[in-house]
Amino acid sequence: MGHWIVTLENILGKMSDWVWGPPLLILLVGTHLFLTIRLRFIQRYLWKAIKISFSRESEGAGDVSQFGALTTALAATIGTGNIVGVATAVSSGGPGAVLWMWLTGVFGIATKYAEALLSVKYRITTADGTMAGGPMYVLERGMKQKWLGVVFAFLTAVAAFGIGNMVQANSISSLVYETFQISPWITGAIMTVLTAVVILGGIKSIARVCEGLIPFMAIFYVLGCAIILAMHWEQLPATVVLICKSAFTGQAAMGGFLGAGVREAMRFGVARGLFSNESGLGSAPIVAAAAKTKNPVRQALVSSTGTFWDTVVVCAMTGLVVVAAGDWTEGVKGAALTKSAFSHIPYVGPTVLIVGLLTFVFSTILGWSYYGEKAAEYLFGSRIIFPYRMLWVGAVFVGSVATLPMVWSFADIANGLMAIPNLISLLALNGVIVAVTREYLWDGNLNKASN
Repeated sequence: MGHWIVTLENILGKMSDWVWGPPLLILLVGTHLFLTIRLRFIQRYLWKAIKISFSRESEGAGDVSQFGALTTALAATIGTGNIVGVATAVSSGGPGAVLWMWLTGVFGIATKYAEALLSVKYRITTADGTMAGGPMYVLERGMKQKWLGVVFAFLTAVAAFGIGNMVQANSISSLVYETFQISPWITGAIMTVLTAVVILGGIKSIARVCEGLIPFMAIFYVLGCAIILAMHWEQLPATVVLICKSAFTGQAAMGGFLGAGVREAMRFGVARGLFSNESGLGSAPIVAAAAKTKNPVRQALVSSTGTFWDTVVVCAMTGLVVVAAGDWTEGVKGAALTKSAFSHIPYVGPTVLIVGLLTFVFSTILGWSYYGEKAAEYLFGSRIIFPYRMLWVGAVFVGSVATLPMVWSFADIANGLMAIPNLISLLALNGVIVAVTREYLWDGNLNKASN
């Protein structure tokens, strides 16, 4: 049995390396850069976007408020990638991976804006009066390529079990075992029950929990990291220099760290950056399409702030904490690296990490259940929703007791493949994105209702 698992892990690892080879990284980073230029550095509207996202006035047709759509997307986005994913990137690619993650976030804001704009523009109202949208509808209605929409929906429904479910459950069960010696079987059982209670109530139940949980968990975690960094303030300048230098020169072997070249720093930084902020992946636009908004540009601006909060703020804080602590030089990896970095600060560190991971992981499992369900509904109609939810609940338990390399590789493969049809639609429809942006943003009609 053990031999079979090792063989499967090796196969998945090789497939992950192939999917995440230079072609996909070039396509992904290239799309981020192309859209940043094409949209005249849309990142300059970030402050305006943040202000719109916190305004609570009624915005037009849709199922949830703009803030509700943002918090549900952030619930799915701010997850274990922000904590364990950053540590995995550093232990595999060296400190330089943190800068590549950060840059993926800065330029990814343009891609997140573009995919949300298209999803709102091409969304539909279903027979029961709710909104449905996302890259599958953009591919079908915008590009007239329904087969690509079907491919995307299939990959999303499957990928959700990796990035949005099993990876999350695995991270928390590993950490709880490391910290409290509680069996993953017990942790898995508790998480499975909690997940069932919320998601079987549908999107209203999910949105209610997310709106309360997300602001609390993000503020708590960022403040906790800030306290830890303030206690290590004298190391901060050297840490920032090390991160920037390693990004372009690689990192020599030291202690238990095997060394990593620039390609590894880039590969793991960009891959974990996408895993964390999901820009270009096509997942967040699925919930953006449900937002009450006057026009596509307003919701696109709100959605783009998700990448800023996720990578430019939360991942950067984790990266600084992990690199400053120095445990990556001893060859410590994954959840254990995060735990050892945070445990340098007695009481505060482990508490910030445990509360952060518990809330991040649980909210991600909830948010991604909605993405997967919507993709399955696109393929099979509403009759699939209940069976999908039951499968989802079962996968939480499986993820809790599975091995980490297998789960990470599976998530990486599904993620990479899912991004391809979405990125194709963004590049093919870039003219539409620019035209709609011009109509509402550049011509000063941001408060105008769309037709």
